[in-house]
Parts: sequence; structure tokens; C-alpha cells
Amino acid sequence: MPRRSSGRSAPRPAPRAAPVRNPPQPARQAPPPAPAPSSGGSMLGGIGSTIAQGMAFGTGSAMAHRAVDAVMGPRTIQHETVVSEAAAAAPAAPMSADTCNIHSKAFQDCINNYGSDISKCQFYLDMLNECRKGAGASA
Repeated sequence: MPRRSSGRSAPRPAPRAAPVRNPPQPARQAPPPAPAPSSGGSMLGGIGSTIAQGMAFGTGSAMAHRAVDAVMGPRTIQHETVVSEAAAAAPAAPMSADTCNIHSKAFQDCINNYGSDISKCQFYLDMLNECRKGAGASA
């Protein structure tokens, strides 16, 4: 490391310019960029190529997953349920006919709304029947 002076700096002699033996040549200009090729393709062609690229990516991803599964073994997902002591100690509330009131009301509202087209209310009828089965099984 160079030494530091105590604050005083001695005047340094001005650097001498090196003699120029070969004068610099003028900078050459770069050729103009080539014109970009016009796409000329249809919009459908662009979408088609995007779809093909997506399919290729998906296939490559699936192959990579299979390769990893072959080396590491298949992936398994385990769902764990943690039950607190308070929830485990509390008995389950018995289902009664009042429990299915909300499903019954939803089904009635649908019937009133759609009138003769009961097929639109099939979901609500199924929910009501499931609720009644559950209430009958616990009683």
C-alpha cells in the first residue's frame, strides 16, 4: 500500500505525452441493420404456434415429472387433521329437521322462481335429500 502524506502534497511534474507513432484511423461506420422480415402470417398461425409450443412444454414437463418419480419414487400426499382438545371433547350436535330448513327454503325459492322448470332446481333437491338422509341416520 502506498504511504499517505501528512496533508502536504508536493507538486508533481506534469506527465509527458507519449510520442504518437501511428495516427489513429477514423472509426468505420457499422453497416445498417438488415430489415426485419415481415411476419406475413395470419393471426391463426400465431395462435397455432403458441398452442404447439404449450403442448411441447406440457409434454416436456410431464416427462420430467415421470423421470423424477422414477428416481425418487412416486409422490404421495398425506392429509393430516389436527383436532384440538376442546373440539374433541364437545359432542357433535345432533341433526334435526330444523337443520335441513335452509336446504328446504332454498329448494322452495328455486321452485317459486323457475315455476314449471324443475330441472333447474335439481341441485337444491339433491342437497335437501342428502340432509334428510344424514338427519335420519343420526337419529
